[in-house]
Amino acid sequence: MFGVGFVIVRYRKNGVLKRMKATPVSSFIFISAQMASRFIIVILTSVLVFAGTNLFLNFMVNGSYFLLILVTALAILCMISFGLIFAARLKSEELASGLMNLITFPMIIFSGVFFSLEGTPKLMQNASKFFPLTHFIEASRAVMIDGAGIIQILPNILVLGGMTIVFR
Repeated sequence: MFGVGFVIVRYRKNGVLKRMKATPVSSFIFISAQMASRFIIVILTSVLVFAGTNLFLNFMVNGSYFLLILVTALAILCMISFGLIFAARLKSEELASGLMNLITFPMIIFSGVFFSLEGTPKLMQNASKFFPLTHFIEASRAVMIDGAGIIQILPNILVLGGMTIVFR
């Protein structure tokens, strides 16, 4: 989210985007290149983390690695699209950073990354469903721990795909 959103806001503030108009590179190509570079970096990092935990920590994934990478790729696209919302509307780096943090911290806290939401009030559990990270965590855990297949995590995949389309 920060990789695309914050960087594009900084480019706008520094005048890089205005100078891009003098080049043959279109806005679509520039944004696509930003998204693709961030996607490649994060997906390769994720693959290295999965491989490293498997190799060094003997962490077993009970499901399909392909499905795990698919869910990860979809979550990355969703977060990149979410970052583009900030990039498209904000002109100040400080405001962009603050608003992204304002969204990111509750998303991390209420997505189930650090602790289970089972003991929390139902309202909080339902509110967490509005965060893409919640669906990524649920699908990833289902694949890694329960050995879930695509049918079991299809609702999470559809929500992540839908959020990606809405955020664009």
